Amino acid sequence: MNKFTFSYPTRVYFGEGSAAQAFSAELGKVGKTVMLAYGGGSVKSNGIYDEMKAQLEQAGKTIIDFSGIMPNPTYAKVQEGAALVREQHVDFILAVGGGSVIDCCKVISAQAVLNEDIWDMEYQKGQFPTSGIPMGAVVTVSGTGAEMNAGGVITHEEKKWKGGIFGVAPAFAVLDPAYTLSVPPMQVLSGAFDTLSHGMETYFGSSDQDNVSDDVALAVMRNTVVNMRRLLTDMNDLQARSNLMWDSAMAENGILKVGRLTDFQAHQIEHQLGAYTDCNHGQGLAVIHPAYYRHIVKDAPDKFTRFAKAVFDVDTPEAGVDALEDFIKECGLPTKMSELKSTVEITPQVLRQVADTCNIIKSGPRELSRDEIYEILMECL
Repeated sequence: MNKFTFSYPTRVYFGEGSAAQAFSAELGKVGKTVMLAYGGGSVKSNGIYDEMKAQLEQAGKTIIDFSGIMPNPTYAKVQEGAALVREQHVDFILAVGGGSVIDCCKVISAQAVLNEDIWDMEYQKGQFPTSGIPMGAVVTVSGTGAEMNAGGVITHEEKKWKGGIFGVAPAFAVLDPAYTLSVPPMQVLSGAFDTLSHGMETYFGSSDQDNVSDDVALAVMRNTVVNMRRLLTDMNDLQARSNLMWDSAMAENGILKVGRLTDFQAHQIEHQLGAYTDCNHGQGLAVIHPAYYRHIVKDAPDKFTRFAKAVFDVDTPEAGVDALEDFIKECGLPTKMSELKSTVEITPQVLRQVADTCNIIKSGPRELSRDEIYEILMECL
């Protein structure tokens, strides 16, 4: 393992009814004015918004609503939120939703206290924020693990770019699996596949032998598959949802990544696919992963063999990739671009643009060329 320093910034309140415990412990530490941020309104129809509002009012907070955070949060939405924080003198941000809401708020938190554009700061100057408006997260859709770190995935529409911007990690996170029960089944499975993807992309980045992080990653991946299959039998299985919620947190709290390199090439390709098409993140990953792995399976045969045996109980590297694709089909997730819901038609020309603009990872089993990325995307068409 490589040399590392590790800290875990987010206090986690896990389990049914944990929001009340979290707010009792945490809200006394923050100021009076709270921005309550959420997405398209499902938190209002399922009662979670009313619960959050009641808890905040009971704590004597003034509530500023910030709604309409979209599934692929835009840079314009970040700037809108940061302006509202400044205008209303917000002391604390409470993000209620899935990864998109939490990602957006993490970057809002940092941008609100900066005197410069955060994208320019990070991508032009190579500097990163060190402070922000304190925030917490209430997770209603698991899979991204966004509540576990400071990174946010944001779409900069003007630049036709989707990727990471570092903001501020939540001081605390509420992980109540009961909050996910009203989420549509396909959204639950898409999120869980994102968790599986995080595990795979972390695992395949390092060539170390007997790396403890690899063993933990394999366990998280296997558990994710097991509990996704449980949900296919019973979508109301709260124990399976609990396991998947913690799998999601484990995949992105940094534990799997310490002391090693990672391979997030499939994520980088999907991010740019999302920038051009606004497709669902987890579903885009489901389409890309098997095609990508067929290109690199011979570059890391030992790792693919361990993955195949530990996660899918098959014996060869190629059988492991086939089992992954079969599992995607078993879950009803898309396997071709034509099955993705997109704001634009996905054509060879669009895929060429995606290949020419996506970030290329140098720490995977093998660095890809842009032509090979295009070939992978065309195999998914």
